[in-house]
Amino acid sequence: MDDFIAARSQMAMSLAFHIVFSCVGMVMPFMMAIAHYKYLKTKKEIYKGLTKAWSKGVAILFATGAVSGTMLSFELGLLFPKFMEHAGPIFGMPFSLEGTAFFIEAIALGFFLYGWDKFNKWFHWICGVIVGISGLASGILVVAANAWMNSPSGFDYINGEYLNIDPIKAMLNEAWFSQALHMTIAAFCATGFAVAGLHAYLILKGKNINFHKEAFKISSLLAIVAALLAPLSGDISAKDVAKRQPIKLAAMEAHFETEESAPFVLGGIVDQENKKVDYAIKVPGVLSFLVHSDFNKEVKGLEEFPEDEWPPVPIVHYAFQTMISFGMLMMGIALIYLIAQFLKKEWKNKRWYYKLFMIATPFGYIALEAGWTVTEVGRQPWIIYGIMRTVDAVTPMPGIQYSFYIFTFVFITLSIILVFLMNRQIQNVAKLYDPEDPNFNPEKH
Repeated sequence: MDDFIAARSQMAMSLAFHIVFSCVGMVMPFMMAIAHYKYLKTKKEIYKGLTKAWSKGVAILFATGAVSGTMLSFELGLLFPKFMEHAGPIFGMPFSLEGTAFFIEAIALGFFLYGWDKFNKWFHWICGVIVGISGLASGILVVAANAWMNSPSGFDYINGEYLNIDPIKAMLNEAWFSQALHMTIAAFCATGFAVAGLHAYLILKGKNINFHKEAFKISSLLAIVAALLAPLSGDISAKDVAKRQPIKLAAMEAHFETEESAPFVLGGIVDQENKKVDYAIKVPGVLSFLVHSDFNKEVKGLEEFPEDEWPPVPIVHYAFQTMISFGMLMMGIALIYLIAQFLKKEWKNKRWYYKLFMIATPFGYIALEAGWTVTEVGRQPWIIYGIMRTVDAVTPMPGIQYSFYIFTFVFITLSIILVFLMNRQIQNVAKLYDPEDPNFNPEKH
């Protein structure tokens, strides 16, 4: 493995690992706050237990995310020093603000975890809400920094120099809103389905059913709303990409030739060498409509751009297809959920209904990882789109592959520890948090 591949692989692995915890930090505190609010309004102990159970899960995942996030900040400087040398002064503001949000989140989480029966009940609840708001802000600020890499602004690039820097303009670049919106909805969708799927599995086990059904109601509602909103935010994002990065859009669809009434490609095997897609289903005019809201307008193909600026088309296309496929599956489950809520209420007592959510547990995170692959790989060969190539930003230090091996070991170790802790937490949920369980003993908590 050469140094360039090792550096990129390490960054890709770190981002793929960390994004899971970022999404949990953006979403689960809101689930926790909803359960807590229900407890404060109804005084039902089952909601208090659910709030405490989820808060402990949030704490475990927050700690793991803090570790992986800290590692990422070091990696940027270690692996891409040229990038940080030039980009740091321009897009450093969202990272600085994200650090502030992180500290607020940590303080509020500490207050919430240890504030039971010590604070005013509504102040205590507000602490939980602040955990969610600050977690959401952290995610949006990091996405704003990433959006700047896709839509660099807030500076003048003259003779290789970065002049007239405006960090506010850089942070509020053209891509930040569409990326932040789509990422936020995707986070709610992924985390909502993951939590709902876990509680659906526990419902099917036939123990502590009332406890897990209440958890399922909250998490599935957030998942369904997000799944139905995701295509809307995706459409906004796709139109934005078509405007700013037409080459990325062409790679997403493996759209090699410029044409009017451009088709939307479903599936297929990309043959980049011969510039075609085999075995694909092509729906005429749909890509033109998605990009221009007109079935007949022209969409630029990859042929319009120099081949040395093409991203790896097969990877981008397959990742995009994966994201779309799992997004459609979650939309299908959302429609079944709505039918069960309003037309066929007896479905909510069927085992197949919960099995459906159980199977869908990883769907949101698969779509999320695929979406980030589209975003990051689709920008290549640029680390700052149109300004700096990734190959020019990587560290010249030899032997960087050993760093890749070390970090891989650290992430595998963290994963094992996390699985152990979360499994122990799940095993103890009944006796620690469910007041209806015969072995309920909150004193051991």
